[in-house]
Amino acid sequence: MFEGFARHTVDVGPVRINAVSGGSGPAILLLHGYPQTLEQWAYVAPLLTDEFTVVCADLRGYGRSSKPEGEGEVYSFRAMAADQLAVMDELGHETFVVAGHDRGGRVAHRMALDAPERVSALVPCDVVPTWAMYHGVDRERAARYWQWYFLPLPPPFPERLIGGDPDYYFENCLVTNGGTGLEEGFRPEQLEAYRSAWRDPEMIRASCADYRAGATVDLEHDAADLDVLLEVPTFPVWGAEGLLKDLFDIEAEWRRRCAHVVGRTVPGGHFFPDQQPEATAEVIRSAAHDAAAVRA
Repeated sequence: MFEGFARHTVDVGPVRINAVSGGSGPAILLLHGYPQTLEQWAYVAPLLTDEFTVVCADLRGYGRSSKPEGEGEVYSFRAMAADQLAVMDELGHETFVVAGHDRGGRVAHRMALDAPERVSALVPCDVVPTWAMYHGVDRERAARYWQWYFLPLPPPFPERLIGGDPDYYFENCLVTNGGTGLEEGFRPEQLEAYRSAWRDPEMIRASCADYRAGATVDLEHDAADLDVLLEVPTFPVWGAEGLLKDLFDIEAEWRRRCAHVVGRTVPGGHFFPDQQPEATAEVIRSAAHDAAAVRA
């Protein structure tokens, strides 16, 4: 995977971030979701390198990036966004499009809020803002998104349960949220990369800390920004066969937080970057072009 891409380990101060980059032209940063790694973008990124410099990075706590001890701010989306801004500094990209799936989409949103001058377009993939996930919750949303209430439980409860059989737990996440079986939805080499990552107890610990931050300090950060209407052109994308569209008016949720919003759908479920790389690359390319027109 990522043949012809350069590999980087970027020291951003408190942590080291694992990343790959390839192509030339304006920059696009691709951020993976839970429970995955940068290999989620292995079949999307090469489709964009004809026109863009593409950077894919493991989030703090995931893949080959550092997994620091601690809770709260250590795993906040703000800290993760700062990591990725430092990566783009190191690689020489002052401004860029950022597309993020799942947790990566939340990091991308926080990045656009904290550094809007750096983000030329925001492409959140199959997410609504974190604030919306925890407010207006009803029985169906709570049942469908049970991980949002299980993973933030005090340590070591979720860590111990997941660690007993990580393949069973995480593969269940991929299948129940993905809308397809493992073999149909995920390439063997990607699954191998994901399994290698999630079998590490430190990744399990860090990912739980990520969700604990999402239920605490991230909501505090979001509360402080509720009156901010983000001016960065925003292009939410969601899976046509996914769960999210059944429980939220996705485009409307983003319009509450962003001034310029155009939503798009792609075939597939929640994990459409794995399932539909060509369609995913096309909507990211279109978002980059459309954002340039908005800013012209």
